[in-house]
Amino acid sequence: MLRDAIRSLAEAKIAPFAAAVDEEARFPQEALDALVAGDLHAVHVPESYGGAGADALATVIVIEEVARVCASSSLIPAVNKLGSLPVILSGSEELKKKYMTPLAKGEGMFSYCLSEPDAGSDAAGMKTKAVRDGDSYVLNGVKRWITNAGVSEYYTVMAVTDPTKRSKGISAFVVEKGDEGVSFGAPEKKLGIKGSPTREVYLDNVRIPADRLIGEEGTGFATAMKTLDHTRITIAAQALGIAQGALDYAKGYVQERKQFGKPIADFQGIQFMLADMAMKIEAARQLTYAAAAKSERVTAGGGEKDLTFQGAAAKCFASDVAMEVTTDAVQLLGGYGYTRDYPVERMMRDAKITQIYEGTNQVQRIVMARNLP
Repeated sequence: MLRDAIRSLAEAKIAPFAAAVDEEARFPQEALDALVAGDLHAVHVPESYGGAGADALATVIVIEEVARVCASSSLIPAVNKLGSLPVILSGSEELKKKYMTPLAKGEGMFSYCLSEPDAGSDAAGMKTKAVRDGDSYVLNGVKRWITNAGVSEYYTVMAVTDPTKRSKGISAFVVEKGDEGVSFGAPEKKLGIKGSPTREVYLDNVRIPADRLIGEEGTGFATAMKTLDHTRITIAAQALGIAQGALDYAKGYVQERKQFGKPIADFQGIQFMLADMAMKIEAARQLTYAAAAKSERVTAGGGEKDLTFQGAAAKCFASDVAMEVTTDAVQLLGGYGYTRDYPVERMMRDAKITQIYEGTNQVQRIVMARNLP
């Protein structure tokens, strides 16, 4: 029922704008409005804060179905979870009420500020600082590659509170868009996901109340890594949706396109390509859904030991599949697939980022190797 509902909404309210959103590199406001109206913009928020209380698997299905028609739009529910999960996992009850309630109502989105110009895969090498000053913290630094920056109202920011302790000297904070000293760089000109703004976030003597600290001082990096264990699965879901959208379109095309007097779908070479695409997507789906189920058990207090491996494996495998499937979809459409008149070209460009963000697939393999079950 959930899949049917979100698919109907996505096809009616999001798909018609997907090409224009990409072409104009503009935020998909129509998608945000439709998702908020359907209470699907941040389904992970617990019911106690006015949210839908969806489990990890339901969240994955929402992201997958939106990504099937528009990858940029799928970053609304995905990044709302990424940005707010540190508060859910480690924040005080007061902090949760303060920020989860407006998020659930659709009054503001959340973004996640971890990466910096010189701290990408080596996130612990960050330089943004937070200095305690009475009942406040003062933040200074630059965050890079921040999804939905400038549109989101709330930002989970990782900053160094004790430079002598490397990862154990990093703390997490909630910063608001309207805080004095917060500003944004120009939107990056990207290969794909053009409808989701990616900008630098500048923190220039940003003074915030001390009660916006998420958890204890020095626990920010651990919270950030714990968050990624759960949210890498949402990137797997996004990749899965992109791949499924590309297969669905290519399947319809080869049944219509005729060469040598018959539909090209009748040729065995084409059939084998479609079979391999469908097989790999289904393998990615099973891995992603199993990881989501494990994520939910961990959230519920289960003693699952290998979520780190499962999350990394799902993200890595599904994104590799998405790149492969979308490339094959372009091939199946031939010259048409290479034009912007058909959506598979956009899907191929969108798929690429899923192999890069929330940890490159090379980093995912390092993570997996260190956490073999």
